[in-house]
Amino acid sequence: MIEFKNVSKVYDNNTVALKDFNLSISSGEFVFVVGASGAGKSTFLKLIMCEETPTSGIIIVNGQDLSSIRKKDIPYLRRTMGIVFQDFRIIDKMTVFENVAFAMHIIGASDREIRKRVPYVLGLVGLENKARRLPSELSGGEKQRVGLARALVNNPSMIIADEPTGNIDSSMSFEIVELLGEINKCGTTIVMVTHDLSIVKHFHFRTVEIGEGRVKNDTGLIRGDQK
Repeated sequence: MIEFKNVSKVYDNNTVALKDFNLSISSGEFVFVVGASGAGKSTFLKLIMCEETPTSGIIIVNGQDLSSIRKKDIPYLRRTMGIVFQDFRIIDKMTVFENVAFAMHIIGASDREIRKRVPYVLGLVGLENKARRLPSELSGGEKQRVGLARALVNNPSMIIADEPTGNIDSSMSFEIVELLGEINKCGTTIVMVTHDLSIVKHFHFRTVEIGEGRVKNDTGLIRGDQK
């Protein structure tokens, strides 16, 4: 699913973000990625999403060697991923339904597919009664559920969650991770970057700690191997 082989990333200002970085994440795993600010977590995600290219090494995502991927193929790779952001990134002037449907419009889904799929996904995240609401009428936790529904709506094989609990309270944070865990049980790979160690300790999924551009610690836990 995701494999980094001796990957290094050096930015134009000579900042070394990753150095001889090696990591393998199998299909169906739930992996927390932790580490101090500047450790390389953001670069790790950007490389997976092809927002950056490695200076050296090999990155394979969903069977695609990213060192040789053509620019025109990157959007198709990204369609296999659902992205959940810390700052929600939902559109203020659109209703909940419209925000989620927008992700389907982008890939050319028909109106009939959208009318069928969006209510189903809103039901999965507990927002079936909020479809006509605007973001201004939602709590922070509900906004993040909209972001999660948008990530799910195109049935991705993996979800990349970048600090998804960073802007919501602790009780909502646990609910969001529990929801991600339920999605993971259905076979979707989850890679979640977080600073919240209370969540990491509570859920006991595999945890990868990045430090100084390398893997400092890897619990090796996979879905189902909880303590």
